[in-house]
Amino acid sequence: MRKLKLQVQVSIDGYMAGPEGEMDWLEWNWDDELKYYVTEITNPVDCILLGRKLAQGFIDTWEIRAEDPNTTDDFARKMNDTEKIVFTKTIYKAEWKNTRLESGDVVEKVTKLKNQDGYDIIVYGGGTLVRTLIEAELIDELHLFVNPTAIGKGMPVFGGNQTMRLIKSRPFECGIVVLCYAPLRI
Repeated sequence: MRKLKLQVQVSIDGYMAGPEGEMDWLEWNWDDELKYYVTEITNPVDCILLGRKLAQGFIDTWEIRAEDPNTTDDFARKMNDTEKIVFTKTIYKAEWKNTRLESGDVVEKVTKLKNQDGYDIIVYGGGTLVRTLIEAELIDELHLFVNPTAIGKGMPVFGGNQTMRLIKSRPFECGIVVLCYAPLRI
């Protein structure tokens, strides 16, 4: 079975975005060690899962970076070249490279995907997609990039009680601490 990983930036108080989807509080002054950490968890990935709202900015950003003739950004190429599945009920045609749309039952579709041959899968968001996958116990590793900011309210990562086992934790110079958890499945 393929491993499903979550990589998400969160506030100290557990939100992945503000009440209106604001992400202006995120720390982007990443040092080389944090960039290397992201590369390590992304290298074995051959599929990216995204919600519609996140996909619209995410995919466009990586396409622009990867197609820049002056770029030496191998990570941008990885993001651009990797298959992306966007879960949406409002977009009916994918206009992005290496992207397909899914509109059916998320749990059913991701369960089937995990049982197919392939490498790891990673999900970046959005909030509803992430909470659905966590609640269905489909995520195997949660890489929470805890930013040194509390925002007070917003879009939570978790929708209910979840028991986790800490796999590792690692602080970085920019103030982000990565907490890697695996769900405890009883």
